[in-house]
Amino acid sequence: MIHTIQWSDAGVVLIDQTKLPTEETYLTCADYIQVRDGIRDMIVRGAPAIGVTAAMGVALGARDAAASNVAELRAAWNHICEVMAGARPTAVNLFWAIDRMRVKFDALAAAGNDVAAIRAGLIEESKRMHADDIAACEAMGRHGATLMPERGGVLTHCNAGALATAGYGTALGVIRGAVEAGKQIHVYADETRPFLQGSRLTAWELMKDGIATTVIADNMAGVMMRQGKVQAIVVGSDRIAANGDVANKIGTYTVAVLAKEHGIPFYVAAPTSTVDLATPTGEGIPIEQRDRREVTHIAGRQMTPDGVGIENPAFDVTPHQYVAAIVTERGIARAPYKESLKKMVDEANVEAGTNHR
Repeated sequence: MIHTIQWSDAGVVLIDQTKLPTEETYLTCADYIQVRDGIRDMIVRGAPAIGVTAAMGVALGARDAAASNVAELRAAWNHICEVMAGARPTAVNLFWAIDRMRVKFDALAAAGNDVAAIRAGLIEESKRMHADDIAACEAMGRHGATLMPERGGVLTHCNAGALATAGYGTALGVIRGAVEAGKQIHVYADETRPFLQGSRLTAWELMKDGIATTVIADNMAGVMMRQGKVQAIVVGSDRIAANGDVANKIGTYTVAVLAKEHGIPFYVAAPTSTVDLATPTGEGIPIEQRDRREVTHIAGRQMTPDGVGIENPAFDVTPHQYVAAIVTERGIARAPYKESLKKMVDEANVEAGTNHR
């Protein structure tokens, strides 16, 4: 198991994904501001991982806040949550995690707990969310494995593996689940420009697991499909609208269109916490614009002329009609997604209310 995120007395420990694959190092975020910066600067990335990291970050902030009573702690807490919410705009898990932690704070305060007990309760809730995420990914792996071919090529875009979660992964969890079930899968990993999450992170993860992997340039995907080398596609998501429109790493939409043209099933794997029922369609999903330097430079070397215009959206939106199925921890959702996704999210919310709130 790759330890993407860990709680420690010294702070929140993150594997530094900007250094992979050549250097495996861990960064200890000693306060909630450092946690926020770790999310913003992509030390940690991937919607589920961002959510768990944010939960631990706000718990760390509450633990260390100067407060002698609950009212003072609440004032500090509200500020901590607002700061953390500003880390990245697209990954809905960030806001879901902060909301869940807010609910926990309110429940602990309403029960008459003192400052020390509230702090301890928030830390335990963030650890529970870490464990829940791993369990959800493993469940996704079992469900999604049934969709994978018995043998053949599976293409994935970006990194939706253990590094994008608390462990095991969403899209890569499906691939891991298929391999564990005895299926003979060969993974084609799009390099995923401009940040190269596929070539740097997905390939690194899968090679650690001994899963056959070939990295391809993003513009090779279509011809690989035409040559019959790809039998299925599975990706993750940072936000899924109520109608099943999917926001994922830039380039995903292109892969989905190509898959449709070649008759190849395009699957999405994500926990129910990534489904945003409050956003009716993908048109309402905010798309993060990132630093132009991610495009102009590779490994610190400038690759474009000075002054040229640069577009660097971090995500695109794939319309639901291109999505064959959405794999969640609660099973496989199919069209009409407005109905199937809502049912799964409602069930998850009821369970969370019973178990956690």
